Amino acid sequence: MSVGEIAAVVAAATFVVLVALLVAPLVKLGRTLDEATIAIRKAHENSDPLFNGANTTLNHVNTQLERVDGITANAQAVTGNVSALTSVFTATLGGPLVKVAAVSYGLSKAIKARRKRADEREGKHTRRTLRRGGRK
Repeated sequence: MSVGEIAAVVAAATFVVLVALLVAPLVKLGRTLDEATIAIRKAHENSDPLFNGANTTLNHVNTQLERVDGITANAQAVTGNVSALTSVFTATLGGPLVKVAAVSYGLSKAIKARRKRADEREGKHTRRTLRRGGRK
């Protein structure tokens, strides 16, 4: 054997060792890829019911939101009506009602003051009578 043949045998042996070393990781990588493919397939199969349930839920939520929109619109209309009614009440009855309240307050104050003065006069009269000994 010549030097070239020996080098060729050494190179071939080295190549065989390298291939033998790379076979185990490549086989493990192939198994891992197979498992990943199976997991992805199962996840895809199990996701269909999940998406169907999510769609059903979203449909129910949209229905409820439409109802809430209707309720909100009605509440807004009622608020506008109450505001208009309040404005009409204030314009028509507010001024006269305030005047009546002011007059009644003034009258009650005047009546109380008059009663107080009458009570004071009666009290003076009673005191005078008592001082005079019951004579007028």
